Amino acid sequence: MPEIPASVGRPTPLTAATVTQRPSGMPVHKYRPYEAVEIPDRTWPDRRITKAPRWLSTDLRDGNQALIDPMSPARKREMFDLLVRMGYKEIEVGFPSSGATDFEFVRSIIEDGAIPEDVTISVLTQAREELIERTVESLRGAHRATVHLYNATAPVFRRVVFRGSREQVKQIAVDGTRLVVEYADKILGAETVFGFQYSPEIFTDTELDFALEVCEGVMDVWQPEDGREIILNLPATVERSTPSTHADRFEWMSRHLSRREHVCLSVHPHNDRGTAVAAAELAVMAGADRVEGCLFGQGERTGNVDLVTLGMNLFSQGVDPMIDFSQIDEVRRTAEYCNQMEVHPRHPYAGDLVYTAFSGSHQDAIKKGFEAMAATAAAEGKGVDDIEWAVPYLPIDPKDVGRSYEAVIRVNSQSGKGGIAYVLKNDHKLDLPRRMQIEFSKIIQGKTDAEGGEVTPAEIWSVFQDEYLPTDGNPWGRIALRSTQTSTTGEGGDALTVEAVVDGADAVLTGTGNGPISAFVDALAAIGVDARVLDYSEHTMSEGAAARAASYIECVIDGKVLWGIGIDPNTTRASIKAVVSAVNRAYRG
Repeated sequence: MPEIPASVGRPTPLTAATVTQRPSGMPVHKYRPYEAVEIPDRTWPDRRITKAPRWLSTDLRDGNQALIDPMSPARKREMFDLLVRMGYKEIEVGFPSSGATDFEFVRSIIEDGAIPEDVTISVLTQAREELIERTVESLRGAHRATVHLYNATAPVFRRVVFRGSREQVKQIAVDGTRLVVEYADKILGAETVFGFQYSPEIFTDTELDFALEVCEGVMDVWQPEDGREIILNLPATVERSTPSTHADRFEWMSRHLSRREHVCLSVHPHNDRGTAVAAAELAVMAGADRVEGCLFGQGERTGNVDLVTLGMNLFSQGVDPMIDFSQIDEVRRTAEYCNQMEVHPRHPYAGDLVYTAFSGSHQDAIKKGFEAMAATAAAEGKGVDDIEWAVPYLPIDPKDVGRSYEAVIRVNSQSGKGGIAYVLKNDHKLDLPRRMQIEFSKIIQGKTDAEGGEVTPAEIWSVFQDEYLPTDGNPWGRIALRSTQTSTTGEGGDALTVEAVVDGADAVLTGTGNGPISAFVDALAAIGVDARVLDYSEHTMSEGAAARAASYIECVIDGKVLWGIGIDPNTTRASIKAVVSAVNRAYRG
Protein backbone atom coordinates (compact mmCIF):
# COMPACT_ATOMS: atom_id res chain seq x y z
CA MET A 1 0.00 0.00 0.00
CA PRO A 2 1.55 3.36 -0.96
CA GLU A 3 2.51 5.73 1.82
CA ILE A 4 0.20 8.73 2.20
CA PRO A 5 2.11 12.03 2.04
CA ALA A 6 2.21 13.87 5.34
CA SER A 7 0.74 16.97 3.72
CA VAL A 8 -2.57 15.21 3.09
CA GLY A 9 -4.99 15.89 5.96
CA ARG A 10 -8.37 14.51 6.90
CA PRO A 11 -11.24 15.38 4.53
CA THR A 12 -13.69 18.11 5.50
CA PRO A 13 -16.88 16.62 7.02
CA LEU A 14 -20.10 17.07 5.04
CA THR A 15 -22.61 19.14 7.02
CA ALA A 16 -25.86 20.95 6.32
CA ALA A 17 -23.86 24.15 6.07
CA THR A 18 -21.85 22.77 3.15
CA VAL A 19 -24.96 21.82 1.12
CA THR A 20 -26.02 25.07 -0.53
CA GLN A 21 -29.45 24.92 -2.17
CA ARG A 22 -30.51 28.06 -3.97
CA PRO A 23 -33.98 29.58 -4.39
CA SER A 24 -35.73 28.14 -7.45
CA GLY A 25 -37.04 31.40 -8.82
CA MET A 26 -40.46 29.77 -9.34
CA PRO A 27 -43.61 31.82 -8.48
CA VAL A 28 -44.33 30.18 -5.12
CA HIS A 29 -46.23 33.31 -4.03
CA LYS A 30 -49.19 32.15 -6.16
CA TYR A 31 -49.93 29.25 -3.82
CA ARG A 32 -50.80 28.80 -0.17
CA PRO A 33 -50.50 25.90 2.26
CA TYR A 34 -53.48 23.61 2.64
CA GLU A 35 -55.47 24.27 5.79
CA ALA A 36 -54.79 21.82 8.59
CA VAL A 37 -57.53 20.15 10.62
CA GLU A 38 -57.37 20.56 14.38
CA ILE A 39 -57.87 17.11 15.92
CA PRO A 40 -55.56 16.91 18.94
CA ASP A 41 -56.99 13.51 19.90
CA ARG A 42 -56.92 11.98 16.42
CA THR A 43 -57.05 8.18 16.60
CA TRP A 44 -56.33 7.04 13.04
CA PRO A 45 -52.51 6.84 13.44
CA ASP A 46 -52.96 4.04 15.99
CA ARG A 47 -55.26 1.93 13.83
CA ARG A 48 -54.35 -0.93 11.51
CA ILE A 49 -56.13 -2.19 8.40
CA THR A 50 -57.06 -5.77 9.21
CA LYS A 51 -59.73 -6.38 6.57
CA ALA A 52 -60.45 -5.19 3.07
CA PRO A 53 -62.79 -2.22 2.62
CA ARG A 54 -65.64 -2.36 0.17
CA TRP A 55 -64.39 -1.62 -3.32
CA LEU A 56 -66.04 0.21 -6.19
CA SER A 57 -64.47 0.25 -9.63
CA THR A 58 -65.13 3.36 -11.65
CA ASP A 59 -63.12 2.21 -14.68
CA LEU A 60 -66.22 2.44 -16.85
CA ARG A 61 -66.96 5.99 -15.70
CA ASP A 62 -63.98 8.02 -14.40
CA GLY A 63 -61.56 5.77 -16.23
CA ASN A 64 -63.40 5.83 -19.54
CA GLN A 65 -64.01 9.57 -19.60
CA ALA A 66 -60.26 10.19 -19.30
CA LEU A 67 -59.29 8.16 -22.37
CA ILE A 68 -58.07 9.73 -25.58
CA ASP A 69 -60.13 7.09 -27.36
CA PRO A 70 -63.09 6.20 -25.09
CA MET A 71 -64.06 2.54 -24.96
CA SER A 72 -66.29 1.09 -27.62
CA PRO A 73 -69.27 -0.95 -26.39
CA ALA A 74 -67.24 -4.13 -26.96
CA ARG A 75 -64.29 -2.84 -24.93
CA LYS A 76 -66.65 -1.66 -22.18
CA ARG A 77 -68.17 -5.10 -21.98
CA GLU A 78 -64.69 -6.66 -21.85
CA MET A 79 -63.79 -4.39 -18.93
CA PHE A 80 -67.06 -5.09 -17.12
CA ASP A 81 -66.62 -8.85 -17.48
CA LEU A 82 -63.03 -8.58 -16.19
CA LEU A 83 -64.15 -6.65 -13.10
CA VAL A 84 -66.82 -9.26 -12.39
CA ARG A 85 -64.32 -12.12 -12.75
CA MET A 86 -61.93 -10.40 -10.38
CA GLY A 87 -64.63 -10.16 -7.73
CA TYR A 88 -65.71 -6.51 -7.69
CA LYS A 89 -69.21 -6.31 -6.27
CA GLU A 90 -69.81 -2.58 -6.86
CA ILE A 91 -69.10 -1.27 -10.37
CA GLU A 92 -69.87 2.21 -11.66
CA VAL A 93 -70.93 1.56 -15.23
CA GLY A 94 -71.47 5.02 -16.66
CA PHE A 95 -73.25 8.36 -16.82
CA PRO A 96 -76.39 7.30 -18.73
CA SER A 97 -77.93 10.75 -18.94
CA SER A 98 -74.83 12.12 -20.72
CA GLY A 99 -75.72 10.50 -24.04
CA ALA A 100 -76.96 7.45 -25.89
CA THR A 101 -73.67 5.53 -25.67
CA ASP A 102 -73.62 5.21 -21.87
CA PHE A 103 -77.40 4.74 -21.65
CA GLU A 104 -77.37 1.91 -24.17
CA PHE A 105 -74.43 0.21 -22.48
CA VAL A 106 -76.27 0.16 -19.14
CA ARG A 107 -79.35 -1.23 -20.84
CA SER A 108 -77.29 -3.89 -22.66
CA ILE A 109 -75.69 -5.40 -19.56
CA ILE A 110 -79.09 -5.48 -17.82
CA GLU A 111 -80.97 -6.98 -20.75
CA ASP A 112 -78.19 -9.46 -21.60
CA GLY A 113 -78.17 -10.80 -18.05
CA ALA A 114 -74.48 -9.92 -17.74
CA ILE A 115 -74.75 -8.69 -14.15
CA PRO A 116 -74.49 -11.40 -11.47
CA GLU A 117 -77.16 -11.13 -8.80
CA ASP A 118 -74.60 -10.23 -6.13
CA VAL A 119 -73.10 -7.34 -8.16
CA THR A 120 -74.44 -3.81 -7.73
CA ILE A 121 -74.07 -1.45 -10.66
CA SER A 122 -73.81 2.27 -10.02
CA VAL A 123 -74.69 5.15 -12.34
CA LEU A 124 -73.69 8.79 -11.98
CA THR A 125 -75.88 11.85 -12.38
CA GLN A 126 -75.89 15.56 -11.75
CA ALA A 127 -78.69 17.08 -9.71
CA ARG A 128 -81.01 18.12 -12.55
CA GLU A 129 -84.47 16.62 -12.87
CA GLU A 130 -84.32 15.57 -16.53
CA LEU A 131 -80.92 13.93 -15.95
CA ILE A 132 -82.10 12.12 -12.84
CA GLU A 133 -85.20 10.77 -14.62
CA ARG A 134 -83.09 9.50 -17.53
CA THR A 135 -80.58 7.97 -15.12
CA VAL A 136 -83.19 6.04 -13.16
CA GLU A 137 -84.86 4.96 -16.41
CA SER A 138 -81.59 3.31 -17.49
CA LEU A 139 -81.82 1.00 -14.45
CA ARG A 140 -85.24 -0.46 -15.19
CA GLY A 141 -85.07 -4.23 -14.60
CA ALA A 142 -81.73 -4.18 -12.76
CA HIS A 143 -81.46 -6.54 -9.78
CA ARG A 144 -79.17 -4.29 -7.71
CA ALA A 145 -78.42 -0.66 -8.56
CA THR A 146 -77.21 2.58 -6.99
CA VAL A 147 -77.77 6.11 -8.21
CA HIS A 148 -74.78 8.33 -7.50
CA LEU A 149 -75.74 11.99 -7.21
CA TYR A 150 -73.15 14.75 -7.01
CA ASN A 151 -72.76 18.50 -7.03
CA ALA A 152 -69.71 20.66 -6.44
CA THR A 153 -69.63 22.34 -3.03
CA ALA A 154 -66.26 24.15 -2.92
CA PRO A 155 -66.16 27.95 -2.53
CA VAL A 156 -64.66 28.59 -5.97
CA PHE A 157 -67.55 26.66 -7.58
CA ARG A 158 -70.14 28.46 -5.47
CA ARG A 159 -68.60 31.78 -6.45
CA VAL A 160 -67.62 31.22 -10.09
CA VAL A 161 -69.80 28.39 -11.46
CA PHE A 162 -73.09 28.53 -9.53
CA ARG A 163 -72.87 32.12 -8.30
CA GLY A 164 -74.89 31.00 -5.35
CA SER A 165 -74.79 30.99 -1.56
CA ARG A 166 -74.01 28.04 0.66
CA GLU A 167 -77.73 27.53 1.25
CA GLN A 168 -78.47 27.53 -2.49
CA VAL A 169 -75.74 24.95 -3.20
CA LYS A 170 -76.98 22.79 -0.34
CA GLN A 171 -80.50 22.99 -1.77
CA ILE A 172 -79.25 21.60 -5.10
CA ALA A 173 -78.13 18.44 -3.28
CA VAL A 174 -81.30 18.21 -1.18
CA ASP A 175 -83.63 18.69 -4.16
CA GLY A 176 -81.62 16.23 -6.24
CA THR A 177 -81.92 13.59 -3.52
CA ARG A 178 -85.67 14.09 -3.35
CA LEU A 179 -85.95 13.64 -7.11
CA VAL A 180 -83.90 10.43 -6.99
CA VAL A 181 -86.28 9.02 -4.38
CA GLU A 182 -89.36 10.05 -6.37
CA TYR A 183 -88.19 8.65 -9.70
CA ALA A 184 -86.89 5.43 -8.14
CA ASP A 185 -90.28 4.83 -6.55
CA LYS A 186 -92.01 5.67 -9.82
CA ILE A 187 -89.82 3.71 -12.29
CA LEU A 188 -88.15 0.84 -10.44
CA GLY A 189 -90.10 -2.12 -9.20
CA ALA A 190 -89.74 -4.22 -6.09
CA GLU A 191 -87.34 -6.54 -7.93
CA THR A 192 -84.61 -3.86 -7.74
CA VAL A 193 -82.49 -3.55 -4.61
CA PHE A 194 -81.91 0.19 -4.77
CA GLY A 195 -79.15 2.23 -3.18
CA PHE A 196 -78.25 5.89 -3.05
CA GLN A 197 -74.89 7.64 -3.02
CA TYR A 198 -74.13 11.32 -2.62
CA SER A 199 -70.82 13.09 -3.27
CA PRO A 200 -70.02 16.69 -2.30
CA GLU A 201 -67.69 17.11 -5.27
CA ILE A 202 -64.40 18.90 -4.62
CA PHE A 203 -64.67 17.81 -0.97
CA THR A 204 -60.97 18.54 -0.56
CA ASP A 205 -61.61 22.27 -1.15
CA THR A 206 -64.93 22.42 0.69
CA GLU A 207 -65.15 23.77 4.24
CA LEU A 208 -65.64 20.80 6.59
CA ASP A 209 -68.60 22.34 8.37
CA PHE A 210 -70.34 22.97 5.04
CA ALA A 211 -69.60 19.49 3.69
CA LEU A 212 -71.15 18.12 6.88
CA GLU A 213 -74.15 20.42 6.56
CA VAL A 214 -74.84 19.33 2.98
CA CYS A 215 -74.48 15.63 3.84
CA GLU A 216 -76.87 16.02 6.76
CA GLY A 217 -79.40 17.76 4.51
CA VAL A 218 -79.18 14.90 2.01
CA MET A 219 -79.62 12.33 4.80
CA ASP A 220 -82.68 14.14 6.08
CA VAL A 221 -84.31 13.38 2.72
CA TRP A 222 -83.01 9.82 2.26
CA GLN A 223 -83.66 8.88 5.90
CA PRO A 224 -81.01 6.17 6.39
CA GLU A 225 -81.91 3.51 8.94
CA ASP A 226 -81.54 -0.23 9.48
CA GLY A 227 -81.69 -1.86 6.05
CA ARG A 228 -81.47 1.52 4.29
CA GLU A 229 -77.87 2.71 4.20
CA ILE A 230 -76.63 5.80 2.47
CA ILE A 231 -73.24 6.02 0.79
CA LEU A 232 -71.55 9.34 1.45
CA ASN A 233 -68.55 9.66 -0.84
CA LEU A 234 -65.98 12.34 -0.02
CA PRO A 235 -63.94 12.77 -3.19
CA ALA A 236 -60.46 14.22 -3.48
CA THR A 237 -61.55 15.38 -6.91
CA VAL A 238 -58.21 17.18 -6.96
CA GLU A 239 -55.62 15.93 -4.51
CA ARG A 240 -54.58 18.96 -2.48
CA SER A 241 -52.98 17.85 0.78
CA THR A 242 -50.74 15.32 2.42
CA PRO A 243 -52.36 11.93 3.09
CA SER A 244 -52.24 12.65 6.83
CA THR A 245 -54.31 15.83 6.46
CA HIS A 246 -56.74 13.95 4.21
CA ALA A 247 -57.08 11.34 6.97
CA ASP A 248 -57.78 14.08 9.52
CA ARG A 249 -60.65 15.35 7.36
CA PHE A 250 -62.10 11.84 7.19
CA GLU A 251 -61.85 11.31 10.92
CA TRP A 252 -63.52 14.68 11.50
CA MET A 253 -66.40 13.80 9.18
CA SER A 254 -66.75 10.29 10.59
CA ARG A 255 -66.99 11.69 14.12
CA HIS A 256 -69.49 14.42 13.29
CA LEU A 257 -71.93 12.66 10.94
CA SER A 258 -75.23 11.74 12.55
CA ARG A 259 -76.68 8.29 11.90
CA ARG A 260 -73.09 7.11 11.37
CA GLU A 261 -74.04 3.44 11.79
CA HIS A 262 -76.21 3.72 8.67
CA VAL A 263 -73.60 5.54 6.59
CA CYS A 264 -71.12 3.88 4.28
CA LEU A 265 -68.33 6.46 4.24
CA SER A 266 -66.52 6.27 0.91
CA VAL A 267 -63.16 7.67 -0.22
CA HIS A 268 -62.43 8.65 -3.82
CA PRO A 269 -58.82 9.86 -4.15
CA HIS A 270 -57.16 11.29 -7.22
CA ASN A 271 -53.42 11.23 -7.68
CA ASP A 272 -52.51 14.86 -8.42
CA ARG A 273 -49.80 14.88 -5.72
CA GLY A 274 -48.79 11.27 -6.36
CA THR A 275 -50.05 10.04 -2.99
CA ALA A 276 -53.51 8.67 -3.79
CA VAL A 277 -52.72 5.17 -2.52
CA ALA A 278 -51.44 6.49 0.81
CA ALA A 279 -54.42 8.86 1.04
CA ALA A 280 -56.85 5.97 0.55
CA GLU A 281 -55.11 3.74 3.09
CA LEU A 282 -54.99 6.46 5.73
CA ALA A 283 -58.63 7.38 5.03
CA VAL A 284 -59.61 3.76 5.72
CA MET A 285 -57.68 3.96 8.99
CA ALA A 286 -59.61 7.18 9.71
CA GLY A 287 -63.03 5.62 9.19
CA ALA A 288 -63.67 5.13 5.46
CA ASP A 289 -65.65 1.96 4.76
CA ARG A 290 -65.31 1.94 0.99
CA VAL A 291 -62.76 2.90 -1.69
CA GLU A 292 -63.51 4.04 -5.23
CA GLY A 293 -60.81 3.80 -7.88
CA CYS A 294 -59.63 2.34 -11.17
CA LEU A 295 -57.40 -0.52 -12.21
CA PHE A 296 -53.80 0.70 -12.58
CA GLY A 297 -54.76 4.24 -11.59
CA GLN A 298 -56.65 5.15 -14.76
CA GLY A 299 -58.61 8.41 -14.64
CA GLU A 300 -58.51 12.15 -15.28
CA ARG A 301 -55.16 14.01 -15.19
CA THR A 302 -52.85 11.88 -13.02
CA GLY A 303 -55.57 9.30 -12.48
CA ASN A 304 -57.83 7.90 -9.80
CA VAL A 305 -56.37 5.81 -7.02
CA ASP A 306 -55.05 2.46 -8.24
CA LEU A 307 -57.20 -0.44 -7.05
CA VAL A 308 -54.53 -2.98 -7.99
CA THR A 309 -51.87 -1.42 -5.79
CA LEU A 310 -54.33 -0.98 -2.92
CA GLY A 311 -55.48 -4.58 -3.08
CA MET A 312 -52.00 -6.01 -3.43
CA ASN A 313 -50.72 -3.84 -0.58
CA LEU A 314 -53.26 -5.59 1.64
CA PHE A 315 -52.26 -8.98 0.26
CA SER A 316 -48.60 -8.30 1.02
CA GLN A 317 -49.57 -7.67 4.66
CA GLY A 318 -51.46 -10.94 4.99
CA VAL A 319 -54.90 -9.34 4.54
CA ASP A 320 -57.22 -10.88 1.93
CA PRO A 321 -58.11 -8.10 -0.56
CA MET A 322 -61.29 -9.99 -1.51
CA ILE A 323 -60.30 -9.42 -5.14
CA ASP A 324 -58.50 -12.00 -7.28
CA PHE A 325 -55.16 -10.74 -8.62
CA SER A 326 -53.70 -14.23 -9.12
CA GLN A 327 -53.44 -13.72 -12.91
CA ILE A 328 -52.21 -10.16 -12.90
CA ASP A 329 -50.86 -10.27 -16.44
CA GLU A 330 -54.32 -11.18 -17.77
CA VAL A 331 -55.76 -8.25 -15.81
CA ARG A 332 -53.10 -5.96 -17.24
CA ARG A 333 -53.53 -7.17 -20.83
CA THR A 334 -57.30 -6.70 -20.67
CA ALA A 335 -56.98 -3.24 -19.13
CA GLU A 336 -54.43 -2.24 -21.77
CA TYR A 337 -56.76 -3.44 -24.54
CA CYS A 338 -59.81 -1.70 -23.10
CA ASN A 339 -58.02 1.57 -22.27
CA GLN A 340 -55.66 1.52 -25.27
CA MET A 341 -52.95 2.60 -22.83
CA GLU A 342 -49.97 0.59 -21.62
CA VAL A 343 -49.20 -0.14 -17.99
CA HIS A 344 -45.78 1.24 -17.06
CA PRO A 345 -43.02 -1.40 -16.66
CA ARG A 346 -42.35 -0.03 -13.15
CA HIS A 347 -46.01 -0.09 -12.08
CA PRO A 348 -46.30 -1.73 -8.63
CA TYR A 349 -47.08 -5.45 -8.69
CA ALA A 350 -47.96 -5.55 -12.42
CA GLY A 351 -45.19 -3.92 -14.44
CA ASP A 352 -42.77 -5.99 -16.49
CA LEU A 353 -39.79 -5.03 -14.33
CA VAL A 354 -41.21 -4.94 -10.80
CA TYR A 355 -39.93 -8.37 -9.80
CA THR A 356 -36.62 -7.95 -11.64
CA ALA A 357 -33.21 -7.24 -10.13
CA PHE A 358 -30.27 -6.02 -12.22
CA SER A 359 -28.05 -4.92 -9.33
CA GLY A 360 -25.44 -7.47 -8.34
CA SER A 361 -25.95 -7.07 -4.59
CA HIS A 362 -29.72 -7.35 -4.99
CA GLN A 363 -29.37 -10.47 -7.12
CA ASP A 364 -27.07 -12.10 -4.59
CA ALA A 365 -29.50 -11.36 -1.76
CA ILE A 366 -32.46 -12.74 -3.74
CA LYS A 367 -30.55 -15.89 -4.61
CA LYS A 368 -29.64 -16.45 -0.97
CA GLY A 369 -33.22 -15.69 0.06
CA PHE A 370 -34.58 -18.43 -2.19
CA GLU A 371 -31.98 -20.85 -0.86
CA ALA A 372 -32.87 -19.98 2.75
CA MET A 373 -36.58 -20.44 2.03
CA ALA A 374 -35.93 -23.90 0.59
CA ALA A 375 -33.77 -24.85 3.57
CA THR A 376 -36.35 -23.61 6.10
CA ALA A 377 -39.17 -25.47 4.35
CA ALA A 378 -37.12 -28.68 4.29
CA ALA A 379 -36.22 -28.34 7.97
CA GLU A 380 -39.89 -27.86 8.90
CA GLY A 381 -41.08 -30.65 6.61
CA LYS A 382 -43.25 -28.24 4.63
CA GLY A 383 -43.53 -26.98 1.10
CA VAL A 384 -42.00 -23.59 0.30
CA ASP A 385 -45.50 -22.20 -0.32
CA ASP A 386 -46.53 -23.18 3.22
CA ILE A 387 -44.00 -21.03 5.10
CA GLU A 388 -43.75 -17.28 5.57
CA TRP A 389 -42.37 -15.45 2.54
CA ALA A 390 -38.99 -13.89 3.28
CA VAL A 391 -36.92 -13.07 0.21
CA PRO A 392 -34.97 -9.79 0.10
CA TYR A 393 -36.16 -7.18 -2.40
CA LEU A 394 -39.32 -9.13 -3.29
CA PRO A 395 -42.29 -7.95 -1.19
CA ILE A 396 -44.42 -10.83 -2.48
CA ASP A 397 -43.84 -14.17 -4.18
CA PRO A 398 -44.20 -13.44 -7.93
CA LYS A 399 -45.87 -16.84 -8.35
CA ASP A 400 -48.82 -15.59 -6.30
CA VAL A 401 -49.80 -13.24 -9.12
CA GLY A 402 -49.07 -15.70 -11.91
CA ARG A 403 -45.49 -14.65 -12.63
CA SER A 404 -42.58 -17.07 -13.01
CA TYR A 405 -39.14 -16.66 -11.48
CA GLU A 406 -37.50 -16.43 -14.90
CA ALA A 407 -37.53 -12.64 -14.98
CA VAL A 408 -36.66 -12.10 -11.32
CA ILE A 409 -32.95 -11.79 -12.05
CA ARG A 410 -31.73 -10.22 -15.27
CA VAL A 411 -28.12 -9.49 -16.07
CA ASN A 412 -26.53 -6.28 -17.30
CA SER A 413 -23.38 -4.29 -16.58
CA GLN A 414 -24.58 -3.63 -13.01
CA SER A 415 -25.02 -7.30 -12.19
CA GLY A 416 -22.71 -9.47 -10.14
CA LYS A 417 -22.01 -13.12 -9.55
CA GLY A 418 -25.21 -13.71 -7.57
CA GLY A 419 -27.51 -12.91 -10.46
CA ILE A 420 -25.56 -14.95 -12.97
CA ALA A 421 -25.36 -17.88 -10.56
CA TYR A 422 -29.11 -17.65 -9.96
CA VAL A 423 -29.84 -17.91 -13.69
CA LEU A 424 -27.63 -21.00 -14.03
CA LYS A 425 -29.13 -22.65 -10.97
CA ASN A 426 -32.74 -21.79 -11.75
CA ASP A 427 -32.63 -22.55 -15.47
CA HIS A 428 -29.98 -25.28 -15.69
CA LYS A 429 -29.70 -26.76 -12.15
CA LEU A 430 -26.01 -25.82 -11.90
CA ASP A 431 -25.04 -24.68 -8.39
CA LEU A 432 -21.63 -23.13 -9.05
CA PRO A 433 -19.08 -22.91 -6.20
CA ARG A 434 -18.51 -19.33 -5.07
CA ARG A 435 -15.06 -18.91 -6.64
CA MET A 436 -16.37 -20.29 -9.92
CA GLN A 437 -19.24 -17.79 -9.73
CA ILE A 438 -16.65 -15.02 -9.45
CA GLU A 439 -14.66 -16.39 -12.38
CA PHE A 440 -17.66 -16.68 -14.70
CA SER A 441 -19.17 -13.33 -13.65
CA LYS A 442 -15.98 -11.62 -14.87
CA ILE A 443 -16.49 -13.26 -18.27
CA ILE A 444 -20.09 -12.00 -18.44
CA GLN A 445 -19.01 -8.58 -17.16
CA GLY A 446 -16.54 -8.36 -20.03
CA LYS A 447 -19.36 -9.08 -22.47
CA THR A 448 -21.70 -6.45 -21.00
CA ASP A 449 -18.94 -3.85 -20.79
CA ALA A 450 -18.04 -4.47 -24.43
CA GLU A 451 -21.54 -4.69 -25.88
CA GLY A 452 -23.73 -2.85 -23.34
CA GLY A 453 -27.36 -3.66 -22.58
CA GLU A 454 -28.86 -6.73 -21.01
CA VAL A 455 -27.59 -10.30 -21.29
CA THR A 456 -30.51 -12.73 -21.53
CA PRO A 457 -30.55 -16.12 -19.76
CA ALA A 458 -30.15 -17.80 -23.17
CA GLU A 459 -27.07 -15.69 -23.88
CA ILE A 460 -25.61 -16.49 -20.44
CA TRP A 461 -26.02 -20.20 -21.12
CA SER A 462 -24.47 -19.84 -24.57
CA VAL A 463 -21.43 -18.06 -23.10
CA PHE A 464 -21.19 -20.66 -20.31
CA GLN A 465 -21.22 -23.55 -22.78
CA ASP A 466 -18.68 -21.87 -24.99
CA GLU A 467 -16.41 -21.27 -21.99
CA TYR A 468 -16.74 -24.57 -20.13
CA LEU A 469 -18.71 -27.15 -22.11
CA PRO A 470 -17.75 -27.67 -25.74
CA THR A 471 -20.63 -29.19 -27.69
CA ASP A 472 -20.76 -31.36 -30.79
CA GLY A 473 -21.76 -28.31 -32.76
CA ASN A 474 -18.94 -26.22 -31.33
CA PRO A 475 -16.03 -28.51 -30.37
CA TRP A 476 -12.82 -27.00 -29.01
CA GLY A 477 -9.88 -27.88 -26.74
CA ARG A 478 -6.90 -30.24 -26.75
CA ILE A 479 -8.76 -33.20 -25.26
CA ALA A 480 -12.06 -34.84 -26.27
CA LEU A 481 -13.03 -37.64 -23.88
CA ARG A 482 -14.35 -40.91 -25.35
CA SER A 483 -14.32 -43.53 -22.58
CA THR A 484 -12.92 -44.18 -19.12
CA GLN A 485 -12.17 -47.35 -17.20
CA THR A 486 -11.11 -47.60 -13.56
CA SER A 487 -9.60 -50.45 -11.57
CA THR A 488 -7.89 -50.98 -8.24
CA THR A 489 -4.11 -51.26 -7.96
CA GLY A 490 -2.37 -53.78 -5.73
CA GLU A 491 -1.54 -51.02 -3.26
CA GLY A 492 -5.22 -50.08 -2.87
CA GLY A 493 -5.04 -47.07 -5.17
CA ASP A 494 -6.90 -46.40 -8.41
CA ALA A 495 -5.75 -47.08 -11.93
CA LEU A 496 -7.40 -45.19 -14.78
CA THR A 497 -7.43 -45.78 -18.52
CA VAL A 498 -8.83 -43.02 -20.71
CA GLU A 499 -9.51 -43.22 -24.43
CA ALA A 500 -9.53 -39.75 -25.91
CA VAL A 501 -8.71 -37.57 -28.87
CA VAL A 502 -5.68 -35.47 -27.96
CA ASP A 503 -4.59 -32.67 -30.28
CA GLY A 504 -6.64 -34.28 -33.06
CA ALA A 505 -5.19 -37.81 -32.73
CA ASP A 506 -6.51 -40.89 -30.97
CA ALA A 507 -4.73 -41.57 -27.68
CA VAL A 508 -4.92 -43.82 -24.64
CA LEU A 509 -3.90 -42.20 -21.36
CA THR A 510 -3.16 -44.18 -18.20
CA GLY A 511 -2.40 -43.12 -14.67
CA THR A 512 -2.63 -44.09 -11.03
CA GLY A 513 -3.46 -42.25 -7.85
CA ASN A 514 -5.50 -42.25 -4.68
CA GLY A 515 -8.73 -41.70 -6.60
CA PRO A 516 -9.96 -41.28 -10.19
CA ILE A 517 -9.19 -37.54 -10.26
CA SER A 518 -5.67 -38.05 -8.94
CA ALA A 519 -5.13 -40.88 -11.44
CA PHE A 520 -6.28 -38.67 -14.33
CA VAL A 521 -3.96 -35.84 -13.27
CA ASP A 522 -1.14 -38.43 -13.31
CA ALA A 523 -2.19 -39.54 -16.80
CA LEU A 524 -2.13 -35.97 -18.11
CA ALA A 525 1.58 -35.72 -17.41
CA ALA A 526 2.18 -38.04 -20.37
CA ILE A 527 0.95 -35.32 -22.75
CA GLY A 528 2.85 -32.54 -21.00
CA VAL A 529 0.03 -31.16 -18.87
CA ASP A 530 1.11 -30.05 -15.39
CA ALA A 531 -2.14 -30.01 -13.37
CA ARG A 532 -2.88 -29.75 -9.66
CA VAL A 533 -6.36 -29.89 -8.11
CA LEU A 534 -7.22 -27.12 -5.63
CA ASP A 535 -10.93 -27.66 -4.98
CA TYR A 536 -13.67 -30.10 -5.92
CA SER A 537 -17.42 -30.24 -5.42
CA GLU A 538 -20.34 -32.05 -6.99
CA HIS A 539 -24.11 -32.35 -6.78
CA THR A 540 -26.93 -34.17 -8.51
CA MET A 541 -28.95 -32.13 -10.99
CA SER A 542 -32.17 -34.10 -10.57
CA GLU A 543 -33.65 -37.13 -8.84
CA GLY A 544 -34.24 -40.67 -10.04
CA ALA A 545 -32.33 -43.35 -11.92
CA ALA A 546 -31.58 -41.04 -14.83
CA ALA A 547 -30.18 -38.28 -12.63
CA ARG A 548 -27.05 -36.52 -13.84
CA ALA A 549 -24.21 -35.25 -11.68
CA ALA A 550 -22.40 -31.94 -12.06
CA SER A 551 -18.77 -31.83 -10.93
CA TYR A 552 -16.74 -28.65 -10.46
CA ILE A 553 -12.94 -28.73 -10.18
CA GLU A 554 -10.54 -25.85 -9.59
CA CYS A 555 -7.06 -26.59 -10.97
CA VAL A 556 -3.67 -25.01 -11.34
CA ILE A 557 -2.61 -25.84 -14.91
CA ASP A 558 0.82 -24.67 -16.00
CA GLY A 559 0.55 -21.87 -13.45
CA LYS A 560 -3.01 -20.79 -14.38
CA VAL A 561 -5.86 -21.17 -11.85
CA LEU A 562 -9.00 -22.22 -13.72
CA TRP A 563 -12.32 -23.94 -13.07
CA GLY A 564 -13.79 -26.75 -15.10
CA ILE A 565 -17.18 -28.44 -15.09
CA GLY A 566 -18.29 -31.91 -16.07
CA ILE A 567 -21.85 -33.24 -16.43
CA ASP A 568 -22.56 -36.96 -16.67
CA PRO A 569 -24.84 -39.63 -15.15
CA ASN A 570 -21.68 -41.26 -13.76
CA THR A 571 -20.04 -39.20 -10.99
CA THR A 572 -16.53 -40.47 -11.78
CA ARG A 573 -16.89 -39.60 -15.44
CA ALA A 574 -18.37 -36.18 -14.49
CA SER A 575 -15.29 -35.38 -12.37
CA ILE A 576 -12.88 -36.42 -15.15
CA LYS A 577 -14.86 -34.26 -17.60
CA ALA A 578 -14.44 -31.35 -15.18
CA VAL A 579 -10.65 -31.74 -15.27
CA VAL A 580 -10.78 -31.94 -19.08
CA SER A 581 -12.85 -28.72 -19.10
CA ALA A 582 -10.22 -26.89 -17.04
CA VAL A 583 -7.33 -28.26 -19.14
CA ASN A 584 -9.00 -27.32 -22.40
CA ARG A 585 -9.60 -23.79 -21.12
CA ALA A 586 -5.95 -23.47 -20.14
CA TYR A 587 -4.76 -24.31 -23.64
CA ARG A 588 -7.47 -22.54 -25.56
CA GLY A 589 -6.10 -19.93 -27.95
